[in-house]
Amino acid sequence: MWDTAKDYRILIALKARELFLRTVQTGSFRGNWNKKATIEEAKRMEPDLQSLLYCYLEGDTLANCEDVEKLEDKAYRIIEFLGGEDWAHKFMSNTPKEDREKTEENIAKVRFFLDTILGLRLRFKFGPIDDPIIGIDVKVGEIMSVSKHPNADSLMICNVNVGKRSLKVVTNDLNVKEGNRVGVSLLPPASFMEIVSEAMFLGMDGSILKEVNGELGQMPSGIPMDSLKETKNMIETFLKP
Repeated sequence: MWDTAKDYRILIALKARELFLRTVQTGSFRGNWNKKATIEEAKRMEPDLQSLLYCYLEGDTLANCEDVEKLEDKAYRIIEFLGGEDWAHKFMSNTPKEDREKTEENIAKVRFFLDTILGLRLRFKFGPIDDPIIGIDVKVGEIMSVSKHPNADSLMICNVNVGKRSLKVVTNDLNVKEGNRVGVSLLPPASFMEIVSEAMFLGMDGSILKEVNGELGQMPSGIPMDSLKETKNMIETFLKP
């Protein structure tokens, strides 16, 4: 029997919801959106997540259970309350220049929450796996552009295509270049010298993997386990009280 109370997918979903609530409650999103309904809908996810936490199901049974469907429905309603599919663009267009960095970071936190909830079903289908990496999405991406960080000579800013959308990733690998096929872990966003990074590259020994195999936007194949080490550490840190 699988102990879902220790399942990283559910534990990260719980923390991602907490992060989302803090973000929308204290953030300063400008524009026409329903803040009250957004917060109430996220709060209503609590019993669904708690039910998953103690259900002891696994695999397809867990992936197709009613609680997962309820969470997905609530996530899509939250998107509508935020302003629809282009909610992020609307928020940015209403943000003054001096507040753009903070708004970008808050938008990235909201996206992390939505990715976490809407990706639960697929991640559950992998079955009982006791590994932090199963709690987040790891995708194959292609670097579309690279630029120097405006405030740090030791950092680069990459625009990465992961299929249905692009991500901004800050890296300390100065040899990264356009066209590299990379592994990208969708972790909680972080700001590096006033630039928000929405994800982290897989890598080891101070450099990222640049010839990752797999379909764009899907899970990479044949990657060294050591390249996941930093991602796992970040997940464990995120889960700490």
